[in-house]
Amino acid sequence: MTNRHQPLCLLLPLLLLLAACNPYVDEGVRRKDLNKDVELVTDFGTVVFRLSDDTPLHRNNFIRLIKSGFYDGLSFHRVIDGFLVQTGDPNTRPDAAAGGPLPVELPYTIPAEFTPELFHRRGAINAARSDNPERASSSTQFTIIQGRVYNDSTLAVAEGRINGWLQDNRLANDTVYQSLLALSRQLEQEMPSNDSLDFVQAARKDLEARLRAGTPHYTIPPEHRQVYKTAGGAAHLDQNYTVFGEVISGMDVVDRIAGLPTNERERPLQDARIRSARLVSRR
Repeated sequence: MTNRHQPLCLLLPLLLLLAACNPYVDEGVRRKDLNKDVELVTDFGTVVFRLSDDTPLHRNNFIRLIKSGFYDGLSFHRVIDGFLVQTGDPNTRPDAAAGGPLPVELPYTIPAEFTPELFHRRGAINAARSDNPERASSSTQFTIIQGRVYNDSTLAVAEGRINGWLQDNRLANDTVYQSLLALSRQLEQEMPSNDSLDFVQAARKDLEARLRAGTPHYTIPPEHRQVYKTAGGAAHLDQNYTVFGEVISGMDVVDRIAGLPTNERERPLQDARIRSARLVSRR
């Protein structure tokens, strides 16, 4: 008797073998890349960090950028002592004024990847972003968290800021609320102080109160609190920015860059550049 499933049984092992032999995880990202760390050689020393497998979209994007040479020569364009250092702006390239070609096509964004295990402890690598309802990340800009040590009082303030942002984000993503907000603004311009405007504003305020009250409350986990109270970090950024890696050596370099004098725009008066960025074997 012929087994009609026999061809499939013979094909399945072959497909599994081919998948296992495939060296690529994503376009431009090979499996061997996932077992490497990132080394940034800067004007002030070397920083090494490890990308997280829990944020594969950010991890793969960053690997592609590193392999393209995108970060070579870029400056740390924003530093705040006791908070963070930021880089990845293509306009800080040495040839930016001359309009030199970029190794990647910009701009684009990366969908947010929030995971409970990754938080803004000292040494965390997070993705910068614009103010957008999806909390999508910048394709190239990232920060290294220097941070500060918290106590119970300052953690309570940070928790309040997190929940305020979560409520604001819910409002930004609610289509009914956004429609009422737009209509209210239109009526304010066209015919202020009328019954229609009063009705719309009352409806908007009522919906806003209900949306804020219905937003799930975030509480900083006890294990995160302990890290913030000992090693430090930037607790108020949790749940709002994607953390996708962590420094494993060179935080003294980050501290030196963070301590540079800056202008009113938080840009260092002394240039601090990434001389080279590459993938290196894990130590």
